[in-house]
Amino acid sequence: MTTAGADGAVKVAVVYYSGTGNVHRLATAAAEAAEKAGAQTRLRRVPEYVDESLWPEFTEWTQAWQENAEAIKDVPTATLDDLDWADAILLGGPGRHGMIPAPLKHFIDLAWPLNARRGLAGKVMSSFTSTGAPHGGQESTILSLNTVFYHWGGIIVPPGVTDDIMTAPSNGNPYGVSSVSGRQAVPGRLAENVTDDNLAAIAYQTQRVTEVAIALRRGYAAGL
Repeated sequence: MTTAGADGAVKVAVVYYSGTGNVHRLATAAAEAAEKAGAQTRLRRVPEYVDESLWPEFTEWTQAWQENAEAIKDVPTATLDDLDWADAILLGGPGRHGMIPAPLKHFIDLAWPLNARRGLAGKVMSSFTSTGAPHGGQESTILSLNTVFYHWGGIIVPPGVTDDIMTAPSNGNPYGVSSVSGRQAVPGRLAENVTDDNLAAIAYQTQRVTEVAIALRRGYAAGL
């Protein structure tokens, strides 16, 4: 087991928004991997800021959205304290037209006071996503999230192609783990398109993030 040493366990916050469950499944796997690596872990969801489906005419998607909302209702909601608390932050959300989804963008905007006092600088950060198709904006969504990290002064740790799992057929994005959710959400079958390889990849990405956070903490403690 990886540990942070005498100064205590490193703290990892997995903060995510999920519409129909795919990103929730990746986030849960990330939190489990952080705990396995010896980190103190917080799994936090970013809530919707609308009370009804954005696309009520798409009945299958709306039903899956409602099912996911019920399934994750007991996951604590994210606050700025979670970002302030963490040594490392994994931020995830689905791609919407190749961009950060609105609820997650809203949460990022709320982090401005913390960023303004440099409360996010020097933290280890990484991102992950899910889109409806292999070329549905996975890379642009990840890079948009990473651009936020640039503004925050974070230390970005991508998975890269540093482990064989990243070249599995359902993986391959070196910027951050990405799953393909399928073009149409299917009620009663939430996140069924998140593959075992996707889950192994997000676990690897989280382990890498945790290990870098531990190494940096030790370096800071040594005055480096």
